[in-house]
Amino acid sequence: MNGTGQEGTHRTIERVARESYGRLVAYLSAHTRDVASAEDALSDALVAALTTWPQDGVPQNPDAWLLTAARHSFIDLVRHQQVALASEPSLLLLRENHKEATLSTEFPDERLKLLFVCAHPAIDPAMHTPLMLQTVLGLDAARIAHAFLVSPATMGQRLVRAKTKIRDGGIRFEVPQERDLPQRLDAVLEAIYAAFGIGWDDMEGVDQRGRELAEEAIWLGRVLLSSLGAGLTAVVSATDRRSGRPSRRGGESRSQRPVSTRGRDSVGAR
Repeated sequence: MNGTGQEGTHRTIERVARESYGRLVAYLSAHTRDVASAEDALSDALVAALTTWPQDGVPQNPDAWLLTAARHSFIDLVRHQQVALASEPSLLLLRENHKEATLSTEFPDERLKLLFVCAHPAIDPAMHTPLMLQTVLGLDAARIAHAFLVSPATMGQRLVRAKTKIRDGGIRFEVPQERDLPQRLDAVLEAIYAAFGIGWDDMEGVDQRGRELAEEAIWLGRVLLSSLGAGLTAVVSATDRRSGRPSRRGGESRSQRPVSTRGRDSVGAR
């Protein structure tokens, strides 16, 4: 493949990674309950794509190709970690669900479940939003750290601890029951708002990632609304009444919000 063709393939890989990262991580995580290893496996799959696709061409279904490569990488990672016995349930889940996923051009979108996993009460509340921003929307630790005014190293360590908590705590990948929904929904809504706020600020510059992040946040909000239906408004209203807040945004703890969203009551306020 000539230089122009390789450049086009690399752009395709970047686009697929940008558009599918959260969906692939969520699917792998939901079927292994190991977010960190899912991220590592997908990273290996993307590196493999950079080597393979320029030579063999872009596959007809890039997401399925990446999912298969990431699955094999995940299994290799577990074996190299020499924790095969402890991870056997994860490997079994991955094998059982892989055949069904690869028989179709589509595979289940588990991002909503991953959002609620990140908002689990067992995880430090201050890490709910950063964890969602990285695992679901693909932001790196440095970008998240900048938004929360901490060092990248500190944010990276906190993210690792949170992901370890998900794996070792056996947190289930599911939308919570109605009785548990208000507490965790508030954290999910905050993360979506934070993502939009960070993306909105970036949109004022030349970085295309800002517009894409804002659009992804809007999409997640729509997924949340369509999945929970009319009950979403009732839950949000009940949560606000319980906390004595006139609106969710008006009473949030500023220390748990990214700098880009503090002091802004609405998008129109900018």
